[in-house]
Amino acid sequence: MKAVTAVLALAVSSPALAQSVTDLAQIDRAVESFTGAPIGAPGGAAQPVDRRLHLARCAAPAALSWYGSRRDTVLVRCPDPGSWRIFVPLAAGNTPDQAAPAVLRGENVIIAVSGEGFSVAQAGEALEPGAVGAWIRVRSAQGNGQGNGQGNAGSMRARVVRPGLVNVDIGNGLP
Repeated sequence: MKAVTAVLALAVSSPALAQSVTDLAQIDRAVESFTGAPIGAPGGAAQPVDRRLHLARCAAPAALSWYGSRRDTVLVRCPDPGSWRIFVPLAAGNTPDQAAPAVLRGENVIIAVSGEGFSVAQAGEALEPGAVGAWIRVRSAQGNGQGNGQGNAGSMRARVVRPGLVNVDIGNGLP
């Protein structure tokens, strides 16, 4: 009887266990979106996230950022206090800095600013070129002329999402 109870307890707890871990395929998709390249392609993840990992489910979406100055690794972290982080190595080849630019210097772009529970967008101008996933300087078309003391009146750093669109994610911090 104890064996049957143990099996039933395990069967009942398995769905609960499955719901308490992060979907690793979702991390793969997030890294692909962040880098702009699929798994195995130059600049994309070298391979899928190891399916043996059992990462706790996060209350908020995972935060992605470049790890290191060579941009050959993506840091994926759960924003929950004291939670996990993993490093995803990229396949050799074109990284976002070497890839063809999706945004050119002087090009009109939409600057999306997003954070937890909000998103706003406004017209702007790219102050430097960048490929999808690269961080570039941009300036709002509605700039107020206030500078940062370095001759960059109203400029900010944003990540290139796709041609014509850049994003400043307040929730994940600025580079």
